[in-house]
Amino acid sequence: MEAIETQISAEDDGLEHRRVEIRRTRTNRRLDKYLAGRFGKDTSRSSLQRYIREGVVTVNGQAVKPSYTIRPGDVIDMLLPRTQPREIPPEPIPLDIIYEDDDLLAINKQADLIIHPARGNWSGTMVNGLAFYFQRNWRDISTLPTSGEIFRPGIVHRLDRDTTGVILVAKSDLALWRLGKQFELRKIQKTYTAIVHGLIALDEDIIDAPIGRHVKYREKYAVHRDTGQPHPITTKSAITRLKVIQRLQPKGCEMAFTFVELYPKTGRTHQLRVHMSYIGHPIVGDRMYGGGPLYLSQLAGQGDRAEGPLITRQALHAHTIEFRHPRTGEMMSLRAPWPSDFQQTLDELKQRC
Repeated sequence: MEAIETQISAEDDGLEHRRVEIRRTRTNRRLDKYLAGRFGKDTSRSSLQRYIREGVVTVNGQAVKPSYTIRPGDVIDMLLPRTQPREIPPEPIPLDIIYEDDDLLAINKQADLIIHPARGNWSGTMVNGLAFYFQRNWRDISTLPTSGEIFRPGIVHRLDRDTTGVILVAKSDLALWRLGKQFELRKIQKTYTAIVHGLIALDEDIIDAPIGRHVKYREKYAVHRDTGQPHPITTKSAITRLKVIQRLQPKGCEMAFTFVELYPKTGRTHQLRVHMSYIGHPIVGDRMYGGGPLYLSQLAGQGDRAEGPLITRQALHAHTIEFRHPRTGEMMSLRAPWPSDFQQTLDELKQRC
């Protein structure tokens, strides 16, 4: 046996984690050629080379070049596009629809909801809920427009699983194309609200820090500054504008927080979460990027944490979105109300200041 392949986990961004352990191999065998031979039916060699350069493929936990020579004992980790069915089973998942017309609809997405089905999460997604909603309105979700190789009917953009707030769904080809173009040209303005750890000094700031895959932890992203030295991880420009709404210092509590608005000027995966962690103010509840859970006992200056946290996920909400209607050209502004856990956390902090 030349190698052992296993699937480790499924990711939220349309990728799956595969691992290949090399038992034996021919001499002078390039990594990109080996992977093309193994996965060529599903992924082209040029795509695999790009994944390697972007750090999506690592060897023994390290980013390498496509020309890397594989050796017995090497462990290759990859995040590759997941296969996806064209048929979406409808499920009665409640969706908070805040706007709808013939071309698009907008949903106030709840927490713990993945956008579209993929391996590891074939059901229980927002798209499954949409299939049920459209079925009740005499429409098959398979008739919704999609772009790219992965079937994502109507999906124009995404939110992380535990990020709440407004998300647009295209109901026509015209809407999908024109909304997608607005995102591409950065004409769509999104405002997020977040509760972060610590007191942010500046009232307004711009975070300009490029983002790429984390070198060690493949499910994470990180800021990679240009040191002038060759770096195997491909990074992309990432810019976030920050505005402080209120600084929150609960009485009798050593902890402090800041309620902020965040305006992403680019749309990188996990961008706001990475940027806030990077400047030393991780989002409350964001365990992946350093923002631990928040308990009432902590706000009261007590050590007992027997009760559940105020919020069990990152306190990040896509609050508003502004765009031109894909058919009429009218400027649209949609607002998604805060979910109860976000509102309760904010109220508790304000009441204790």
